[in-house]
Amino acid sequence: MADQTLFAAQRRALILEEIRRTGAVRVADLVTEFGVSDMTVRRDLEALTRQGAVQKVHGGAVAAGSASSFEPGFTAKSELEEGTKAALADAAARLVEPGSVVALSAGTTTYAVASRLLEVPQLTVVTNSLRIADLLWAAESDGRETVPSLLLTGGSPTRSAALVGALADQLIRTLHVDLLILGVHGVSEQAGLTTPNLAEAQTNRALIASARRTVVVADHTKWGVVGLSSFAPLTEVDCFITDDALPAAARTALADTVGELVVVPAAS
Repeated sequence: MADQTLFAAQRRALILEEIRRTGAVRVADLVTEFGVSDMTVRRDLEALTRQGAVQKVHGGAVAAGSASSFEPGFTAKSELEEGTKAALADAAARLVEPGSVVALSAGTTTYAVASRLLEVPQLTVVTNSLRIADLLWAAESDGRETVPSLLLTGGSPTRSAALVGALADQLIRTLHVDLLILGVHGVSEQAGLTTPNLAEAQTNRALIASARRTVVVADHTKWGVVGLSSFAPLTEVDCFITDDALPAAARTALADTVGELVVVPAAS
């Protein structure tokens, strides 16, 4: 572990050197290396981003000018912003009506939403998430009286346990769902909704096209992150649910673009 008495400028110089050498860094790795808090590392990355030296991505940073093609696995992502994701999931679940058809994209925040839908009566859940499917199957095996009906799209799995590809897209295009609850890798005013996976971008487009209403759940760390592929502009979002740690400028940009902006208290 590095000397914890390093000044911020020294720490940021070392971070920048590592990014230039390897192309990317992860917050969790830097916390261990420098023996500082998660928030300290995030402040360092924010400072380097403002300088134009790096570009923030989900869970870390890459060299400036690079589009993020790094996709952490489901387990790694599930450990990030857990409390805030729970608050977002609570807000999203309140939008789900009994007897409706709800599509859930793959992701850790949508997984949290799924866990809150187990008691909604006569609900049908369409998903391309293996983890969400496992959650619903386990609930049914436990003998719950109220468990949503499940329609799994099929397709080829990604690192984040999403089923994508032609098979998934073909099925989704035949469906009509009342509400899509969508997680994202990154979001920005210019790039819109993005993902590092090209096939997942195409599947997300199909999900949006199938839905009467699209709700995005994304905590504040997703803002300014630009994945390799854009799959929708912000104007296609009917409701955007985020937390109050999102900067004021970002809130204004979203409020001026999406149909409705919902801001919930961030977890402490």
